Order: sequence, then C-alpha cells, then structure tokens
Amino acid sequence: MIRINLLPHREQKRKERRQQFYGLVGVMFLVGLVIAFLVHSVIGGSIERQESRNGYLKREIAVLDGEIAEIKRLKEQIEALLSRKQVIESLQTFRTEGVHLMNEMARQMPEGVYLKSVKETGDKVQFVGYAQSNARVSMLMRNLEGSPALKEPQLVETKAAIVDGRRVSEFNLIVSIDRKVEADGDAKEEAK
Repeated sequence: MIRINLLPHREQKRKERRQQFYGLVGVMFLVGLVIAFLVHSVIGGSIERQESRNGYLKREIAVLDGEIAEIKRLKEQIEALLSRKQVIESLQTFRTEGVHLMNEMARQMPEGVYLKSVKETGDKVQFVGYAQSNARVSMLMRNLEGSPALKEPQLVETKAAIVDGRRVSEFNLIVSIDRKVEADGDAKEEAK
C-alpha cells in the first residue's frame, strides 16, 4: 500500500525550525547570562583586589607620614641642639673676652683719661669718658690702634664739659675687638 502524507510537511518543518531556533535562543541566552556572570565576577574580584591594595597603600602612607612627621620633629630638635651648641661654643670661646678687654684697656689708658661707661655690642665696644684735653683722647686712640686686641678706633664725638668745676673733654669712642687675636691668645694660654 502506498502512503501519502497529507500533512503539510512544510508547516511541520517550520515548526521544528522554530522550536530549534527558540531552543538555540534559550541556550544562547543562558550562555550569555553565564558569560555575563563570569565577567561580572572577574571584574568585581579585580575591583575588590584593587580596593584592598589601595587600602593597604593608604595604611602604609599613613605610617610613612607619621614617620616623616617624627623625622621633621627630630630634625627640629637637632637644629635646636646645634644652635644651643654653637651658642655655648661661642660663649666658651669668648668667655675671657671681658677680662682681656679690661686688661688691655688698663694697659692702653693714658693718664688723665677716665671712663664713664663701657658698652659692648657684638664685636664693637663703645667708650664714653672724660679726658683732661683733646690731646689725651688722641693719645688714647693711638694706643688703641697699636693694641693687638683692639682695632679701628673711631671718635664719634668730643665736646667740652665741666666736671667738679674743672673743664674737661667728654668723648665718645667706638673700637672693634679683634676676635682672632683673642682666640689665638686663648689657644696659647690653653697650650701652656
């Protein structure tokens, strides 16, 4: 017997292709979802790892900032100690300067000259005093010029004054201290 298929075979093939297409679309959709989930997981893991690295770096930076602050504080302390040390060394170097200055003034002071005040500012010394005459002031300046510890005497002012009923010359004189000579003299004294 001969069989004749009266069913619309084209319709059936279309239906099968449609089912295959929908099945393929479903599988592709599932594969796409799986791929999207995997990509999301990988990117999320990378972001999480990077955030943990950033957190670690921030903690280490905070530690280093603390150490830098401590170093700055220590440097400031070192600077303060060094400045104190320099002050002490300068005081130690010139501790006998006043004695040497007074000793030198006693040697160089001519008769008839009297000091009213002595003021030291840095390496300059200002003398204010009275002399019996201007010639005595000139002699004092020559003596100071020849002194090994004093140099460059400069007469600021001289004027006539009356002290105890006597006419005298009041003078104002500035002299520089030769600190090199003072330091050499201290070194020679310490060597003895």
